[in-house]
Amino acid sequence: MRFDKNRGRSLTVQLMTQSTASNQSTTNTNASNELVDAAVKKISTIATLPEITVQIIKTVEDPKSNAQALHRIVAHDPALVTRVLKVVNSSFYGLPGQIASIERAIVLLGLNAIKNIAVAASLGQLFRGVKLCEGFTAKDLWKHCVAVGVVARDLAKQMKVPLVDEAFLAGMIHDIGVLVSLQTAPEPTRLVCEKARLHTEGDFDFCALERQMMGGVDHQMLGARLAQAWKFPHSCQLVAGNHHNPQNLSEGDHLLVWLVFVADTLCAQGQQGFNLTALHQKLDNANLAQNKIDPSLVEHTRTNLATIVSSTAMLV
Repeated sequence: MRFDKNRGRSLTVQLMTQSTASNQSTTNTNASNELVDAAVKKISTIATLPEITVQIIKTVEDPKSNAQALHRIVAHDPALVTRVLKVVNSSFYGLPGQIASIERAIVLLGLNAIKNIAVAASLGQLFRGVKLCEGFTAKDLWKHCVAVGVVARDLAKQMKVPLVDEAFLAGMIHDIGVLVSLQTAPEPTRLVCEKARLHTEGDFDFCALERQMMGGVDHQMLGARLAQAWKFPHSCQLVAGNHHNPQNLSEGDHLLVWLVFVADTLCAQGQQGFNLTALHQKLDNANLAQNKIDPSLVEHTRTNLATIVSSTAMLV
């Protein structure tokens, strides 16, 4: 599955035109929302998740569903069965012995884990062949997304919180908004990425530059709206829309967003794929502790980052 590079041109012109008019003020919420809606509508005509993946997400998110229902869906797609079993039998899950059937895989790993593998198989086909800026392609963006998912999952496991599968999915889709902007407004997006690549000293806010260049729109806004359109869980929509600024969320339990924020920062600073969106983020120990994340655990994860990410080869 590939994108048509030419189909985003009209929206590119629209974004660049509005960007010129809004350089002095990017706070026009209505105009920004209209651009977000237009971009997500545009990408929905260029590429969508395969119907079987949509069915899997819907089934797993239904509290009344069961393993048999998921098995019936997955079993109809031999290619997906093969992909799922390859991942299940890889070092990523570290299961003892070979798992030969999708039914057994569902029983051992659970519905959410199988859903995540199916989503990874589908999304990986969308991140292909398009250049972001010098040194980075869409494939590098996908490599980064998978790494963030794996590191967020590992953090949740180490903290013994019941967010392991959710953290993996949320991390994996956190930057889908970059994919939207790249396909619907490629030139402004490449300009933002190129400026980010050339910035070497001091603070740098990738999202602020996006909003300046794209009429008040950034990849978090686009990602949240696409996650909603693709019917990902609300928690994942929240992550897609706030993974660079979890401190701005209203009071409540936002541990999942913070886990992805930490994983994103560690992976960016650890040169895992396309790292420009989070390269200059800072991890404040007080904020981490306030959100029940042990700073020493974060540093332990940073030290072992390469080992943690090394299990992702089957997913990229």
